[in-house]
Order: sequence, then structure tokens, then C-alpha cells
Amino acid sequence: MTSIDQLTNEIMKQLRAYESDVKLEIEEAGKDVSKSLVSRLKTNSPKLKGDYRKGWRVKREKNKFIVYNATDYQLTHLLENGHALRQGGRAPAIPHIRPAEEEAIEEYLSKIERALET
Repeated sequence: MTSIDQLTNEIMKQLRAYESDVKLEIEEAGKDVSKSLVSRLKTNSPKLKGDYRKGWRVKREKNKFIVYNATDYQLTHLLENGHALRQGGRAPAIPHIRPAEEEAIEEYLSKIERALET
């Protein structure tokens, strides 16, 4: 019976090592994708008088990477979706967040799939 116990222990040891490797690769993928998303947003955001374009940042909270605009967060929704103007009419939407987000999601998923295959 000890050989079965040793086999079980060895299988568990290998599974833990695999889990550890996958966790590291997923964490690295999240870090890389969030940095490239910030870069993409800084490039594709509308050029305004203020620092909106330069304000994109990434921060880490526990196991999440959060991409946000540190300088003009109020404008993200207004620019992405359009808004009513004071003098009447509507400002057109300038979609720059959603396309970058969709690309980042695809990139992240492909990196995770590659990590799970190895």
C-alpha cells in the first residue's frame, strides 16, 4: 500500500507545481495585457486640452489589474458614449475604450490558453 500512497503524493506534488506555474503565467499575462491596454488607450484617446490622453494608469488590487484614467475620469463615459451639450444638441461619441478593451480581452484569453496548454 505504501507504493500507492507514494504515487498519490507524487501526483499531488506535480499538480501543485503545475498550479503554481499556471498562476504565475496568468499573473504575468494580466500584467502585460494591462500595460499594453494603457499604452493603446494613451495612443487612441481623443486629444483634448487637458491631460486626458496622458492620464491612463493601471493599478493592482489583490489579484486584479484595474485600468483607469487618473486625471479626467469624469470624461471617460462622456467621450465614449457622447453627451448632451449645454447649447443644445449632442456631442458625438468617440469610442476609444471599448475597442481597446475588446482587443485586450482577446489577447488575455489567448495568453491564458497558451499557459494552460504548456
